[in-house]
Amino acid sequence: MRRDREAAPRDSLVVGKVIGDVLDPFTRSMTLVVAYKNREVGNGCELKPSQAVSHPRVDIGGEDFRTFYTLVMVDPDAPSPSDPNLREYLHWLVTDIPATTGASFGQEIVCYESPRPCAGIHRFVFVLFRQLGRQTVYQPGWRQNFKTRDFAELYNLGSPVAAVYFNCQRESGSGGRRIH
Repeated sequence: MRRDREAAPRDSLVVGKVIGDVLDPFTRSMTLVVAYKNREVGNGCELKPSQAVSHPRVDIGGEDFRTFYTLVMVDPDAPSPSDPNLREYLHWLVTDIPATTGASFGQEIVCYESPRPCAGIHRFVFVLFRQLGRQTVYQPGWRQNFKTRDFAELYNLGSPVAAVYFNCQRESGSGGRRIH
């Protein structure tokens, strides 16, 4: 008898340690689709920095366009996964995104900064929160050591409604092994 078929599926956000490093456990209740060009981001997929130079297309679900969302993109592995002392590095922050639309319809608070990992494999995490209504969100004074949990608490956002992440590592220019 094979027991692996009986085991509950593991949440990829837990396996990737996004739950724990960035977020507390939550129940997904909204559709979040993130795509660079025509490549949709799936939890744990790998993208090269050159594929993520421009901000992605972000589409969110919902039914009531009077409901608004906040999108946060962070790197919990900055500057390196072995010493993430800049965790979480804020790459993008967009608020007041109407349901059934995308990030381009929201208010960009922190402009998109493309992934540029210098060492190791980095996780880039997109987190979507439902807002209680339109609200003023202030730009953080710096990108490093941003805390998604603290941000959500400060602006009374509650638990996330969706999240997705991809892995990214430095591209070598030569295609061969680098010797340091």
